Amino acid sequence: MTTNIQLIQEKLVQATAILNELDIDLWLTFVRETSMQPDPVLDLIAGVDVTWQSAFLLSRTGQHTAIIGHFDAENVQALGAYQVIGYHEGIRQPLREAIAAYQPTTLAINYSENDVAADGLSHGMYLALLDHLRDTPFAACLVSAEKIVAALRGRKSATEIELVRQAVNTTEQLFDAVEQFAKPGMTQRQIADFVHQRVDAMGFGYAWPKPFNPIVTCGPHSAVGHAAPGDVVLQKGHLLHMDLGIRQDEYCSDLQRMWYVLDDGETTAPPEVQRAFDVVYGAIKAGEYRLKSGVPGWQVDETAREFIVDNGYPEYMHAFGHLLGRSAHDGATVLGPRWERYTGICDLLVEAGNIFTLELHVIVPERGMMSLEEDVLVTKNGVEYLSVPQTELRYIRP
Repeated sequence: MTTNIQLIQEKLVQATAILNELDIDLWLTFVRETSMQPDPVLDLIAGVDVTWQSAFLLSRTGQHTAIIGHFDAENVQALGAYQVIGYHEGIRQPLREAIAAYQPTTLAINYSENDVAADGLSHGMYLALLDHLRDTPFAACLVSAEKIVAALRGRKSATEIELVRQAVNTTEQLFDAVEQFAKPGMTQRQIADFVHQRVDAMGFGYAWPKPFNPIVTCGPHSAVGHAAPGDVVLQKGHLLHMDLGIRQDEYCSDLQRMWYVLDDGETTAPPEVQRAFDVVYGAIKAGEYRLKSGVPGWQVDETAREFIVDNGYPEYMHAFGHLLGRSAHDGATVLGPRWERYTGICDLLVEAGNIFTLELHVIVPERGMMSLEEDVLVTKNGVEYLSVPQTELRYIRP
């Protein structure tokens, strides 16, 4: 059994349990031309590409049906997880008959106002679905599948956890190589190119687009955020920060590490640099302590945010953490404040099996940005680090 098929079967077992937990009879993921317009959840439940209109029906009984264009049907059949119905002329009649066989009182479909990972249904496909279900009782049963998708993506299976752990371990090895390579006088672009050469040679991908990955921040004159590496030069007495995420066997890492470039005559970082590191590290530990199953995401963020402010730094203008998995930003629950842009996702509860990033930063005047990011698994008993946490400031020695 290939890892891909094993993963899909694990996730389908999870999906059946989630449907029963949420008291939803049937979940429909309705797609077409997925190479052009992929649905974020399709890789989890099928891992195939389809051309014609296709329907993946998951039921709370554990019996699942896929209605697929004839020429794509064999790929789904090979999963051994669906009753596959191939069609030639159109999906309408087999779709109506398949739904009727389940007699659902609730039919969840792939749209969401709040969670991008659950919002794969285009407006055109929604209108097409309504037309297919016209004059049936099922058109009145439609609800959002966002709660199903949030649970399915968030609760990582055993195989998924090991795949993320693998990507994290590889990323940490890359950081070690950067520490040996980086020297004063190098530009952000030169340091990023070194990472690209290593990642490409290993045959891995990037957790977000390569031109912006890794993010490399050299000293106080670098942009703060998601800017592409440029020509800012690393100098003695400045901070070097890297935000790197790779994709290995379809699962991602997302880590940030910090170095100080020792100036002439220095053996350790100046007090203001060391204090900034200590506060950032302390805030991550404070958030980690609050990160427990059943806690809403905004409360975890609040704990870390208050630690930063109480230590005299401005609050960071982003979320403290996000889910990690097949994507760097894996949808659903965000450890973020109750701002407009996090509406509906910062109130979601942390669950065992979630893998989160924990990340924040402060600015050290004339030195640069101090930022850390760790990848952690929420367990029934607390938190397990998938990364080896950075507990001390690392050094670049000229």
